[in-house]
Amino acid sequence: MLSNSTFDVPKAQWEAAKAEATEVMIERAKVRGMIAYSDLVPRIHALAMNAHDPRLFHLLGQISSEEDAAGRGMLTVIVVHKVGDMQPGPGFFELAKSLGRDTRDPLKCWVDELHRVHAVWSDHDS
Repeated sequence: MLSNSTFDVPKAQWEAAKAEATEVMIERAKVRGMIAYSDLVPRIHALAMNAHDPRLFHLLGQISSEEDAAGRGMLTVIVVHKVGDMQPGPGFFELAKSLGRDTRDPLKCWVDELHRVHAVWSDHDS
């Protein structure tokens, strides 16, 4: 579940990693795109991680919670598996449920949130 932990990473470094990840996700959302976990992590320079790093999942959870609280939806909806279902991982759906989303049909939950985030960011000026 979501944690406010920075995993002993200095707060400034953690926040820089969040800012980098957020910027990449917004770039993709503006063109109604998605990005694989494995394509996102090399673009986060403030903190070296891999696509299966628990720190990544907590970092994404914090970003989604903050973006949702700001009224822009769960931005991390666009971060997906590169192969297989090409959807977010189970942590996304756990967080979605905790934020009040109906997750009984995960595919519908994901598509609805994806459309919401794409609409928010694709309508923004570059």
